[in-house]
Amino acid sequence: MTENLPPSSDPSEPQPARTTRKVVTFGCRLNSYESQIIQAHLDQANSQNTIVFNTCAVTVEAERQAKQAIRRARLQNPTAQIIVTGCAAQISPEKYAALPEVNHVLGNEEKIVAKNYDEKILTKTNTPTIKVNDIMSVKQTANHLIEGFAGRTRAFVQVQNGCDHRCSFCIIPFGRGNSRSTPIDIIIQQVKNLQQNGYQEIVLTGVDLTSYGADLAGRPTLGMMVKQLLQDVPALPRLRLSSIDCIEMDDTLFDVIQHEPRFMPHLHLSLQSGDDIILKRMKRRHLRKDVISLCQKLHQIRPDIILGADLIAGFPTETDAMFEKSCTIIEDCNLTWLHIFPYSERHGTVAARIPKQIPKAIRKQRAAHLRNLGEKKAFAFLQTCLNKEFDVLFERNSLGYTQHFAPVKLQNKWQNQSEDAQLHNDVGLKRVRINAIDGTVLQAEI
Repeated sequence: MTENLPPSSDPSEPQPARTTRKVVTFGCRLNSYESQIIQAHLDQANSQNTIVFNTCAVTVEAERQAKQAIRRARLQNPTAQIIVTGCAAQISPEKYAALPEVNHVLGNEEKIVAKNYDEKILTKTNTPTIKVNDIMSVKQTANHLIEGFAGRTRAFVQVQNGCDHRCSFCIIPFGRGNSRSTPIDIIIQQVKNLQQNGYQEIVLTGVDLTSYGADLAGRPTLGMMVKQLLQDVPALPRLRLSSIDCIEMDDTLFDVIQHEPRFMPHLHLSLQSGDDIILKRMKRRHLRKDVISLCQKLHQIRPDIILGADLIAGFPTETDAMFEKSCTIIEDCNLTWLHIFPYSERHGTVAARIPKQIPKAIRKQRAAHLRNLGEKKAFAFLQTCLNKEFDVLFERNSLGYTQHFAPVKLQNKWQNQSEDAQLHNDVGLKRVRINAIDGTVLQAEI
């Protein structure tokens, strides 16, 4: 979740009404991008008292957090128009419409349509509570141009949406629909717009990035699009990709990774398991050897590259021996940044119907063990950064990231300057020297 509502001073008592228009975002970078579109629609409509919850459906926990935030928002603002949208709303609109705190439910297509935030329409008694289309019928991505991301120096850009694959554990295709790509000219226009507005790093995001272009004329690949983007926006300092599939990287993308210094030496892989039987039961399209081969190639062509991965602990039928394969692949692939999830049943998926479900306590234990391994790998990498200089992109809270996505906190401030000048100095690309580690964050000074 990218934003939390502040806790009520007394959650048992309704709070006085106030004027507000805000978007509370859960889940992925794609949601973060679309939340900027929603916020622009709210501002344009001059909405006086509207809160939009852009939800995630990846796990049960993500939905629990969203419902908790919705309840808290109603206590704090009893007269607000509360709109729920995002993947959870798309998949189960009736469930969210039944919540007493919710006024309207919008699907993932409807959430980016400006007229759906017109307060005159929202407050009509005959306005439908649920407005959710068949997501499988949607053929286009959100081709809106956004001006930026408040409080950030890097921005997310949607280049792809949906997924044509049906991994047995994943509910997201039912929330996002089939794969569809943003035309290259629109991507370039959006990145130019953001770069000219001062954004120094762009993160290209989607549900299944490596499927990019299959639905476009000429069938450009992800690598071709990235190469064209970097050529046409030469002033952009840094470019990243969000999570990518392990099996579909094209030759042009490998070439960009090897030869383009503005492409950051950091990739995050959608891995999920290190065991071949579990990968097959997940309906993944790669095997363990494919991932190891890919990681070896990436380290060969870009020796300084740092890799991350998603791993699921406790998938149905996973034995201790199978789980051990997920543990050892961390070292075999030299993975550094790990996203670990205990398996979460999603109603409507194949995996939820598998008889041999792993007890939740064991899932949590295995997830904790994987996180512990990941923390050790991350700390070992952070130690290699000590007493070295890096170009770090800082946000407004003096927290930034190196090229390898290592978090960095700025220690020293500029003396004898106004608060506004210090704020200006605290953001953007800075050359720093790493002198300490505080937990999982590097400490640096200019």
